[in-house]
Amino acid sequence: MTTPDLLLRGGTVVDGSGGPRRVADVAITGGRIEAVGRLAAGQATRVVDLDGLTLAPGFIDVHTHDDRMLLAHPAMTPKVSQGVTTVIVGNCGISLAPLGDTEPVPPINLVAEPDGERFGTFAAYLTALDARPPAINCAALVGHTTLRAVTMRDLGRAADDGEIAAMQARVREALAAGAIGVSTGTYYGPANAATADEIRRVCEPLAGTSAVIASHIRDEADGVVDAMHEAFAIARALGVRQVISHHKVAGIANFGRSRETLAVFDQARREGDVCLDCYPYAASSTILRGDAVRYAKRVLVAWSKTQPEAAGRWLDELATEKGLAMDALVDALQPAGAIYFSMDEPDVERILAYPETMIGSDGLPHDAFPHPRLWGTFPRVLGHYARERGLFTLEAAVHKMTGLPARRFGLAGRGLLQPGYCADLAVFDPERIADTATFAHPTTPAAGIVGVWVNGVETWRDGAATGARAGQAIRRQPF
Repeated sequence: MTTPDLLLRGGTVVDGSGGPRRVADVAITGGRIEAVGRLAAGQATRVVDLDGLTLAPGFIDVHTHDDRMLLAHPAMTPKVSQGVTTVIVGNCGISLAPLGDTEPVPPINLVAEPDGERFGTFAAYLTALDARPPAINCAALVGHTTLRAVTMRDLGRAADDGEIAAMQARVREALAAGAIGVSTGTYYGPANAATADEIRRVCEPLAGTSAVIASHIRDEADGVVDAMHEAFAIARALGVRQVISHHKVAGIANFGRSRETLAVFDQARREGDVCLDCYPYAASSTILRGDAVRYAKRVLVAWSKTQPEAAGRWLDELATEKGLAMDALVDALQPAGAIYFSMDEPDVERILAYPETMIGSDGLPHDAFPHPRLWGTFPRVLGHYARERGLFTLEAAVHKMTGLPARRFGLAGRGLLQPGYCADLAVFDPERIADTATFAHPTTPAAGIVGVWVNGVETWRDGAATGARAGQAIRRQPF
């Protein structure tokens, strides 16, 4: 073994495979893990004692809307502070590239500003990340809704043959540049008119590749099962791997239906390569829309362009205060975003515990009053659900955040703590790790994260960012 740059000594290693933990030393050289085991410390350039601490692969946030944040706020503090070393961007059909000069209609405005930085090709976006590295790694999906917005003048209908061909060309460009797949978001207005046949045809360039389709399905409430089957049929026809995004069952009438939807997943997994992600909260967050308000027990305003002072206020209290009917208030606040309390905690736990469930925050980093999942998702899984609730073991929790997503999204050389892998690492105190962000105070950093290394570079130490910018734009690799 060569002289390592860093030796992390005596930590409890949870390696991301789901296998049992063990006490071991980890040597890092040139940004990669060189050795794991009982190692001599004498020759290491730097030695860090991890006695009593847990060492795991850095967490992979599989569902984010950090497309713009990576460049506008490259410190990525909400993610690094909770042990995240890699994010997947471009989810829910919305991606910053290849938007170009096209107007960012909702929900594209969740990642793009009217006067913000734009990219007309996927290659240009990834090249910008290469030139201005953020603190963490990213891999990117191209969004079907963004493709529609760029290609079509009328988003209220299905695409015609010429428009589909134009979108296919942009998918091919994105894949050639390194995109890891395509995401869809038929729940949202700009893509709701798209038929399953349109989506299948637009995604035809994925067939025969290692790319994935990530599906925000058409309905996560009353019509959730039919929407699942629609998405499964598209991926099955293409013969591609699929992730169902932020799986949930919304609305009081649907509480408990996760038993039904997970049985549907069991069947789908027998017929194709399907998995899912989930965030560990019983509240969702997206643009403000009237139908979502009607499904929710209560709604918190996350942002409003016309009434910015409404951020952080309960929608029902605002309606009473202003003397407006709910629908009228929703219209008056537009464009706006909201947090919807519309799920049942037992459903959340059942979905989280499902073996093929990965963890994704789905955080919206540009909200004035964000959902606490932006800052607390991964410590919440480790602290609340693994340690306190006993929903799964620590090893299983880490696997859901590391080895499983790396395999599902094709992130070669990441997600496991093994020799030869990239030194993306998170060190935490297993007895203290916890989310501290709340719905009242949503931007509070997590407790118990001791250190984070990205590609072998220390990026978080003792509660503060180091200022390092060692992240990489991860391009798709063939299997």
